[in-house]
Amino acid sequence: MHRVWEKSSRGIILRVRLAPNSSSCRKNGFFVTPEGEEYLKINVISVPEKGKANKELIAYLAKSLKMAKNEFEIISGELDRYKKILVRTDSENAAAQISRWTEEA
Repeated sequence: MHRVWEKSSRGIILRVRLAPNSSSCRKNGFFVTPEGEEYLKINVISVPEKGKANKELIAYLAKSLKMAKNEFEIISGELDRYKKILVRTDSENAAAQISRWTEEA
């Protein structure tokens, strides 16, 4: 089981390694840093200019998880490949849904 998310007092924090300028928008497995932190790899088509790739990432997450875009916020890594995304929810159903979705990568 891959642990790319964790619960926090504000919702769920999802760790993503973003690959912009790709041929398609999709999940692409997992990545482990030398420090042992695990990230879900996501490819997006947009280039990393003026927040375009970040916007596409949020839209992809919202569509894939069937949630509103405003429930997602990049809380770390706005200008980096390695991002921490807050999913504003306190629902156990959402946690289970995110867990299932990330394991399908």
